[in-house]
Amino acid sequence: MTIEERYTYWLSRADAPVRAQLTAMRDQPAEIEDAFYRSLAFGTGGLRGVLGAGTNRMNVHTVAQASQGLADYVNASFPEEARKIAISYDSRIQSDEFARTAAGVFAANGIRVYIYPELMPTPCLSYAVRALGCAAGVMVTASHNPAKYNGYKVYGPDGCQITTEAAAAILKAIDRLDVFRDVRRMDFDAGMAEGRISWIGEDVYTAFVSEVKAQTLLGPDDHVDRDIAIVYTPLNGTGLKPVTRTLRESGYTSICVVPEQERPDGHFPTCPYPNPEIREAMELGISCAEQHHAELLIATDPDCDRCGIAVREADGGYTLLTGNETGLLLFRYICERRKALGTMPAHPVMVKTIVTTDLAERIARDYGVETVNVLTGFKFIGEVIGRLEKAGRASDYIFGFEESYGYLSGTYVRDKDAVNAAFLICEMYAWYHARGVSLTEALGDIYRQYGYALNTLHSYTFEGSAGFERMQAIMASLRQAKGRFGGLEAAETLDYAEGLDGLPKSDVLKYRLTDGSTVVVRPSGTEPKIKVYISAAAKTEAEAAERAEAILAAVESYIKS
Repeated sequence: MTIEERYTYWLSRADAPVRAQLTAMRDQPAEIEDAFYRSLAFGTGGLRGVLGAGTNRMNVHTVAQASQGLADYVNASFPEEARKIAISYDSRIQSDEFARTAAGVFAANGIRVYIYPELMPTPCLSYAVRALGCAAGVMVTASHNPAKYNGYKVYGPDGCQITTEAAAAILKAIDRLDVFRDVRRMDFDAGMAEGRISWIGEDVYTAFVSEVKAQTLLGPDDHVDRDIAIVYTPLNGTGLKPVTRTLRESGYTSICVVPEQERPDGHFPTCPYPNPEIREAMELGISCAEQHHAELLIATDPDCDRCGIAVREADGGYTLLTGNETGLLLFRYICERRKALGTMPAHPVMVKTIVTTDLAERIARDYGVETVNVLTGFKFIGEVIGRLEKAGRASDYIFGFEESYGYLSGTYVRDKDAVNAAFLICEMYAWYHARGVSLTEALGDIYRQYGYALNTLHSYTFEGSAGFERMQAIMASLRQAKGRFGGLEAAETLDYAEGLDGLPKSDVLKYRLTDGSTVVVRPSGTEPKIKVYISAAAKTEAEAAERAEAILAAVESYIKS
């Protein structure tokens, strides 16, 4: 079909709310083109896109079509007794509607459905998939994207986001479907009444919280001050109940929640970009921390799988820590405490992504920990946990993290877990605080011992079909370039397009420069962006900042040309 034919077909078949949106764009050809020039891409992360009408948008029809494809895959790949799917959703616009739509499609296809009775974080979905013995799971979320986005993340029976092979099989099933004629649907309430759809019980949620608390690294003789003043913000997402419950049950008594960001709200009125990676999202939390003289600020993103922090300094100001910095602190804390408690495995393993700071590898070597590097995306960390488990080595996994504020210290889930991260960060802070050491001082000690590296992330947005083509052209031109950045030659160029080090093929370029700095360039898998990760190695922060600036200027010249 042409774009106009697709538009006309949808206008004649869509439900009333979508049809109203289509009618409103009748005289806007550019908007129609962007809504219909392609189908919303389904990959290992499932679906993610702008809310609205059309094949390239998140709406009840694209969600139902994806759900039918997933249902066909499950029915073809799993025995009848294993055909179960767990569902959760976050606070985003239409998340609850999309979750119920998916549940109705699964039920209509003879699949047993379990859904949380209220919004719950991504790690709770990962936990439920394994706890309930499901063939798959669906998390309706667009993570940290702006309010105009929503998404549909698919999980396999291991609690990980689906593999590349599973995603390809599901996509093949989706491509065979007509979005209107071939989708089986059942009313959600009818599915509940017939017993095809059930609520996920409180026992599953409580078991998840217990697993998080079991990650403590404090022994019976370790006394810390749990009365430290903590400010927490769920950024109007899903984290409020599980994070505050876990902390309070663990003895933290002084927790203040940022009032404007406490309740679920998919419009994110106080932070248009609800991402703890950026300072703007943390501003209200910092103001609240100042008012309450809090020592620690913790923020989680809407689906509560990312966690950002700010710490109070001696002068009363607050320092935001990056994902790399928090990860380094947590990893060293875990190593120190396991060593002290005698719980370090004989062959410990730490897993990180290729864009995450290489300083972690130096810490790992110092503690005798094996480092496993994986592609960007926590699913690959989860897959390593699964392989260790199959080899009878699950207990060897001690930590996994990525620079984009994702952490996990246990094997009870297979995705990043901001409930776990918030709990460990509070414990780590309290442990250092009891010894008169701030987190920034502990970080400074890491840099003195292992060297300094300034890690920065830069994103470049390319909207629409023209932007998509431009991103492809930029990556192609970089592959033909010689790899010289800021006066430094690339001592090594790693192109993951054909698969390296046993990793799946991925559109990623990594340059190791002659001074130890690194540059990684990749298109985002969830947004119309090219992301550039720079790690500038130097003796001091000032030197590293200067080097990073020169490297960035060189990268931007490639992108602009």
